[in-house]
Amino acid sequence: MRRSVLFVLVFLLVLSVVVADEAVLVDFATLTADYPADNPRHNERTLVDYSIAAGTSFTEEEKAEMRISLAIDSWEVDLASSSRNVTTIGDSMVRSAPVRAGASRYEGETVMGVRVRFPTEPFNSWALIRPPFEIPAFADLEVVDDTGQLAVPQEEQGRGRKFDNFGVVKNVGVLRSVSMNVHGLNFPHAIAIVLQDENNREHEILMGNLQFDGWRTLEWRNPSYITEVRNREVRTMPLYPNLSPMRKLIGIRVYRDASQVGGDFITYIKDISLTYDRAVLQLERDIDDEAVWGILQVREEARRDAELIRLGNIQVLRYLEDRKMHDPDAIDG
Repeated sequence: MRRSVLFVLVFLLVLSVVVADEAVLVDFATLTADYPADNPRHNERTLVDYSIAAGTSFTEEEKAEMRISLAIDSWEVDLASSSRNVTTIGDSMVRSAPVRAGASRYEGETVMGVRVRFPTEPFNSWALIRPPFEIPAFADLEVVDDTGQLAVPQEEQGRGRKFDNFGVVKNVGVLRSVSMNVHGLNFPHAIAIVLQDENNREHEILMGNLQFDGWRTLEWRNPSYITEVRNREVRTMPLYPNLSPMRKLIGIRVYRDASQVGGDFITYIKDISLTYDRAVLQLERDIDDEAVWGILQVREEARRDAELIRLGNIQVLRYLEDRKMHDPDAIDG
């Protein structure tokens, strides 16, 4: 009898405590340039082909160059409209930053270095560090085949896992916390993370300020998170394809207050992680619903194609502008 009572008490105790999962949203150490081998400019794992936006006037060789990835150096800095001018735009950038040997943390790894040129005038401003394209949530993993083309392996067709942990985390129910490893240089600026959910709603999470020297883990804890099951609203929901909750990274925003000094701002970011409740207990179901029906990919296909065309148009215009720029080493005909 006592054993039965003890078992029931232990069982209830386990049920009353929620154990959350933890996943890496993005680790910039995995976004180093490694492709092509002779002149690395892209990150092969996150490579995207935007030649769909190119016209017929481009050669096949030129179209083959129309690729972009989430490699660190491809990320961009968007300034608030009131802070945009030739100087601030030209001096705001993202670069790969190797960590020296013997460093206290992340020795020998590569992190994201960010430089923002804020106006010196006393008004509020912000800068958004964002990927070069909107990260697709359900894109299939592609690999570079022997001919240099991007192809989806048969075992990856319909699985939509290309950007999992490269800016996307799937099966996210309630967020418990968000953490970020960042290197501060005593700037009195605030930093926030902008996420998007499966309903295309954006959530901005303020992580804290950067007025410290060296590496620090900034953490946001959800004040509305309920740890005891008995206090939660318990309900059932239809599963596939209705339940496809996820979070993806839109960008990292830095806020500069009007009372603080303007000019150059520097910081370094290693990674961002999420702690959350799973929306579905078991992802590996008896039948792979998405592989059979492909509903989630179809839902996102139009949006993904529109994003590729938008990205392609911008990149093609940049390619043409680069060709038109004056080259001091060129010999006039």
